[in-house]
Amino acid sequence: MEQAGMTGPVEADVDRFRREGVVVLRRAIDRSWLNRLSRALEDNMSNPGPMASDYTPDDGPGRYFGDYCNWQRIAGYRDFVTRSGVASMAARLMGTRRVRFFHEHVLVKEPGTEEPTPWHHDLPYYVVDGTQVVSLWIPLDPVPEASCPQFVSGSHRWGRLFYPRKFVDGSDYAYAGEDYQSLEEPDGFEPAVADLRSWSLEPGDAIAFHFLTVHNAPPNRTGLRRRAIAWRFLGDDVRWKNRPGTPSPPYPDMGLELPDGAALPEDWFPVIWSSGEVSHADDNRVSS
Repeated sequence: MEQAGMTGPVEADVDRFRREGVVVLRRAIDRSWLNRLSRALEDNMSNPGPMASDYTPDDGPGRYFGDYCNWQRIAGYRDFVTRSGVASMAARLMGTRRVRFFHEHVLVKEPGTEEPTPWHHDLPYYVVDGTQVVSLWIPLDPVPEASCPQFVSGSHRWGRLFYPRKFVDGSDYAYAGEDYQSLEEPDGFEPAVADLRSWSLEPGDAIAFHFLTVHNAPPNRTGLRRRAIAWRFLGDDVRWKNRPGTPSPPYPDMGLELPDGAALPEDWFPVIWSSGEVSHADDNRVSS
C-alpha cells in the first residue's frame, strides 16, 4: 500500500491547476523518497536507457541529459510511483477515479549548461489524448527561479495543438496531416506578453502541470546541479491517439500499435491507483 509522508494538494491547489494549468506544491515530497530518487537518478545516469539523450554538444559547457521510460528497470523509480502516495496526488488534481502511469522523464542540467529547453507543450508528443492528465515535475536540488521552467498560465485552455519540438535544436517535429501550429508563427505564442509562472524551488516541492500547458526552461547558468524527474499520469478519459509522425516516447516503435480511441492496455499503462485500492507493480506485470 502507499506509504504516508506525502502532502497532497489542497482545494486551492486543485482550483489553480484547473484554472491556470500549473501550480506549485510546496513540501509535497517526503525527504526519504527524495533521497531514494536521487540514488536512482545517479544509477540512471551511470546506466542510461535506450532512449537517453545528451542535448549538449561535445565541445559545449555543462551537460543537458535526458532519459525516460526506465521505471520498470530502476527499482527506486518503480517504488516511488507505485508506493509513495504520488498517484493519489495526481488523482486529486485530475479529478479522476483511476490513475494510470504513463512514464517518467529525467531532465538534468549540470552547472554551466547553455542549452534552453524550447517552448512547447507535451500532449502532441504523446500517443494519448484526453483532458484528465498531469505531470509532476520534481526537483532533487534547489532550483533558483533563474533556472526554473516557465509556464504560460491558462495555455491549456487555448484549444490549440502546437508542433512538438526537438530539444536538441528547437526545430519542429515533421508532423503532417492534422491542424498543428508552430510556436514561431506570427499568430502563435508571444513570450514577451505571456502570463508566466515560475518559482524558486527546494527539494520536496513539485510543479504540477497539464499536458497542454505551454512551457520552457532556461539554461542553467548557476553553480547548482538541476536534477529533476517529471512523472506523467493519465486519468479516466484518456485514450490512445495516433500522431502524424514519430511520437515521444515512440510506443509504436516499442511494439504497441492501436487504433484511435482505443482503451489503454494495462500491461503498458498500469493502473497504480483507484478509489479504494491501489494496484501494485507486481500486479501489472512490470519487470524488476
